[in-house]
Amino acid sequence: MVEEKEAEKECIFCKIARGEVPKEKFLYENDNFVAFPDANPKVEGHTLVIPKKHYVNLIDMPETMASEMMDAIKKVFELRSKEGAEGFNVVSNVGPAAGQLVMHAHIHVLPRKKQDSWKMGV
Repeated sequence: MVEEKEAEKECIFCKIARGEVPKEKFLYENDNFVAFPDANPKVEGHTLVIPKKHYVNLIDMPETMASEMMDAIKKVFELRSKEGAEGFNVVSNVGPAAGQLVMHAHIHVLPRKKQDSWKMGV
């Protein structure tokens, strides 16, 4: 348990959720989730949705949070659609073998336009 608490203390996404990064960067926030622009966007408007509480990945999150996470994702869709997004990719990398770099549960919301050149490698 001490190891977990130390991981939370050092986790960049936990720091963001605690407000150690300016909250004006948040695109959306509710009781359990925040959404903010990805620091290394793949496309314009690339947004991350994370739980405020530390979970290593989506599999570790309680199922009871799934609906609320989906509501946060939908809110990002609405906001990014107003900015011209025509579609979206929603991606979660679970575990290092799948490309997860930050060991805190998160969803990538990638707004798409027909003319963008990014190709998802799936």
